[in-house]
Amino acid sequence: MSFKLPYWLAAPLWAWMAGAGAAPLGFDDALTRALQETPALSASASRIAAARQSAIPAGALPDPQLTLGLANVPIDGADRFSLDSEPMTMRMIGVMQAFPNAAKRSARAGAARGRIGLAEAGMRVVRQTVLRQTAQAWIRRHTAEAQLRHIAALYDENRLFDAAVRARLAGGGGMASDVVLPREEAALIAGREDALNARRAQAIASLRQWIGDAADWPLAGTPPQWPIDHAGLAHRLEQHPELALYSHEARVLDAETDLARAATRPDWRLGVVYQQRGSQFTNMAGIELGFDLPVFASTRQGPQIAARVAARAALDADYQAQLRAHSAELDTDLAEYRRLDRALARQNEVLLPLAQEKVTLMLAAWRGGQGSLAQLIGARRARIDAELKAIELAGARDEMAARLHFTYAQPDESGVQP
Repeated sequence: MSFKLPYWLAAPLWAWMAGAGAAPLGFDDALTRALQETPALSASASRIAAARQSAIPAGALPDPQLTLGLANVPIDGADRFSLDSEPMTMRMIGVMQAFPNAAKRSARAGAARGRIGLAEAGMRVVRQTVLRQTAQAWIRRHTAEAQLRHIAALYDENRLFDAAVRARLAGGGGMASDVVLPREEAALIAGREDALNARRAQAIASLRQWIGDAADWPLAGTPPQWPIDHAGLAHRLEQHPELALYSHEARVLDAETDLARAATRPDWRLGVVYQQRGSQFTNMAGIELGFDLPVFASTRQGPQIAARVAARAALDADYQAQLRAHSAELDTDLAEYRRLDRALARQNEVLLPLAQEKVTLMLAAWRGGQGSLAQLIGARRARIDAELKAIELAGARDEMAARLHFTYAQPDESGVQP
């Protein structure tokens, strides 16, 4: 037979056990820990380091080449294959250095710098995601635990109500079936508690993805209240990290286009050779120059240039599409935030007082023998729903505020430094 402690009893015990080895987890603490411990950010840092290392040799000359050879070796007659018999037979050793044209080297260096910027922009995207997801998971857990604390108060209230019903029955008032109703209400409260415990466990699982075992620590404090201003967020829309990626990708593509154009200009090579002949002859030296001949540009370099230009046009179109998508997403999120804000105000200012007033009136009628217990129980359930709904709306509004803030605010305005 299994036994499950209700949250009103289990929560203090759990908090005491968790707090015995861990400090409370505040909102800013969770964000800071996420930035320090998330593997995705470590991976991004490694990509930046790799891009920076790759940029070091990007504009450098190629490695020189060592050349070895034999020249003027006889292949017939009495001295065939002899290296000493003929005055022109030579052993050769030399060094060859290629010199790509300056435009090509500059384009390679530009592409390497663009890839560094792209890696850094990618890290900002990951950082933004980590902050947003951690913030929303912390708020979800905070909301679930606030509702569970309210459930604990409902258990206490239900026990008092059950005692009042039994006392009234003992005094000869009411009906025998009334004794069942408080227990039915307690079962419904337990069902709500189970659902909220599941929601809390899911929030902890989401937190654990970003902060590890600290996700199990007891929470402390409340979510921040960010100013949500449509004009301010829209003004920063083009600095959104995901949109900023496009400018760095454009720099890489522009550099690759320049590199393709530079391939239409000839590179050249310089070589120096030392030539050793037989011992009875003097040694010799030589120098040679080589040049590329890009005479088939229309079928070789030309298509490469056209491909890069087309890719750049596609990137520009993608940017405009993403800008429109983010603008629509911002408007949608702002509309949802305003809806939640108004719904929360209406819940606290209108629906909750009305629900409480109805319970008060029905309780007075029941105590005066003029109302039924079923109607009172219905009014109490409606009040429970209204109270839990108010907490749920507050949490949903705070989650949407976190989404707006960490999606559209500048990275250095997030309130957390890595």
